[in-house]
Amino acid sequence: MRNKLLIVILFSVLAGAATFGWLGYRLFTTGFSAKTEPQAIEVFMARQIRHLAIPLKQRNTPNPVPLSPDLLQEGLAHFADHCAVCHANDGSGQTPIGKNVYPKAPDLRLADTQSMSDGELFWVIHNGIRFTAMPAWGEGDPAQDLDSWKLVHFLRHLPQLTPEELDQMKGLNPKTKKDLTEEAAFDQFLQGNDLAIQPESGHHH
Repeated sequence: MRNKLLIVILFSVLAGAATFGWLGYRLFTTGFSAKTEPQAIEVFMARQIRHLAIPLKQRNTPNPVPLSPDLLQEGLAHFADHCAVCHANDGSGQTPIGKNVYPKAPDLRLADTQSMSDGELFWVIHNGIRFTAMPAWGEGDPAQDLDSWKLVHFLRHLPQLTPEELDQMKGLNPKTKKDLTEEAAFDQFLQGNDLAIQPESGHHH
């Protein structure tokens, strides 16, 4: 028994040393660039660590918020306003931010996310994920964070989003400074200020 235990410990130490050596090699060759793609083993390890980091009780916690059409609309609006800037309205992650962070924003419609339990999805939304671009959105007592549970319902709905829902979300996305300026200029134009709307300059930086 003692010899078996020593073998297990030795194997764990060697595996850990190999892992850190490989990570060191990756950092040496690619630096801290966010442009590189994580390799399959890195993705696998990160997901396993994330899974183990979520307490078992939390993983098994069912969604306490009953699903309804009105609740799904709340989740849609919340996602469009808070999450779509990185994850895109359709959950694909195909946005300027989502494609250029490390690791890149996942496609939330795929099995890697959809196979997670409701409790795991809630934990990630509420607590965020360290060393990634995923922030912690929850505040205070997790038991009181109903908004994150509503988002879990909406995440489940992402693979079935309709074109009408996507159009609705576009109107709920945060507006950029350029959008606000153009809207203000258009409002002035409607009020009779013909100089409010000017053609864009041909120079772009």
